[in-house]
Amino acid sequence: MTASKNHAARPKLVRRALDGVLLLDKPLGLSSNDALIKAKRIFLAKKAGHTGTLDPLATGLLPLCFGEATKFSQDLLDADKTYEATMRLGIRTATGDAEGEAVETRDVACDEAAVEAAMTRFIGDIVQIPPMYSALKRDGKPLYEYARAGQTVEREGRQVTIHALKMIACALPLVTFRVTCSKGTYVRTLAEDIGEALGCGAHLTALRRTGVGVLTLEHALTLDELAELDEADRDARLQPVDALLSTFPAVRLDDEACRRFLHGQRLKLAEVSPEHIEAGRVRVYAQAGGRLLGVAKAGEGVLAPERLVVTAS
Repeated sequence: MTASKNHAARPKLVRRALDGVLLLDKPLGLSSNDALIKAKRIFLAKKAGHTGTLDPLATGLLPLCFGEATKFSQDLLDADKTYEATMRLGIRTATGDAEGEAVETRDVACDEAAVEAAMTRFIGDIVQIPPMYSALKRDGKPLYEYARAGQTVEREGRQVTIHALKMIACALPLVTFRVTCSKGTYVRTLAEDIGEALGCGAHLTALRRTGVGVLTLEHALTLDELAELDEADRDARLQPVDALLSTFPAVRLDDEACRRFLHGQRLKLAEVSPEHIEAGRVRVYAQAGGRLLGVAKAGEGVLAPERLVVTAS
C-alpha cells in the first residue's frame, strides 16, 4: 500500500475574498513576509500584501492589506513612519544593529546633555548613506549579498527628512528615542550617525514601529491574538479599505456619476459634492450608501479616476 493511501488526503483550504486592512503588531524575529503569510493563512484570505518591510529585529505596526486594499498599499509605503528605538553608544557593528558582529569599540565620554544636543543636529532634511546590509539593489543584486560576501560597494547619499527626534530615556551607554521620519529613512543609520557625531559610535539594539501615516498601534493585534479569535471576530477587527486614505479629501457622486466613474470616465467637478475642492488626490464615494468607489485626481475642473474599488468595502 502506498504512502498516499496510508494517510487520508488533507482537506484543501478554501480561500475567501476579503477586503480590509489589518493592523498587525509584528513580533521580534519574524520577517514581514513571514508575518504576512501567517496572517493570510489565519484569515484564509485569497489576496494580501504588506505596506513596507520591518526587519526581523524590529517589532510593531505592520499594516497588512487584504483584497481591494492592496491597490492602495503604495500610499502607506510613501507615508511618514514613527519609531521608538534604543541605541547602544560605544560599539559599532557590521550591520548597524545588534544582529551584526562588533567591528569597533570606543569609550563613551559624553553625558545626557551632549546626546540631546547631538540629536537636534539631525532634525530636518539630512543625507543618509544606505547601509550595506539592506535590500537596495546594485546591478540587480541586493546590497546585503555583497556585504555577506565581504564586499563593500559605493552608495550614493539619499535625502530623507527627520520630522521629530526626541530622547525618551537615557541610561548611558543606552539611549532610547522616538523618531518620526520620511519614507526611506534607515533608523539604524541614524543611530550610527548620532554615535559618530558624539565621537564614540553606536548601533541599534531595539526598534519598534508605532505609527505609519495616521495609523497607530492602538488597535493592532498580534498573531497569537488573531489566532484565538473566531472568524467573525477576526473579520470585525479589520479596518475598512479607506483607512489607508483618510488624509485625502472625500467627494461623493450621484448614481449616474458613479456609473461613469466606475467605467473610468473623467467627470466635471461640477458633478461632484462638494464642487469646490483643492487640486490633488481625493477618495470617492457613492452618495447613496456611502460605498468607497476608489481614488481620483482633482484638478483643472475635472475628476480623473486613478484606482477603482471593484467590490463593496
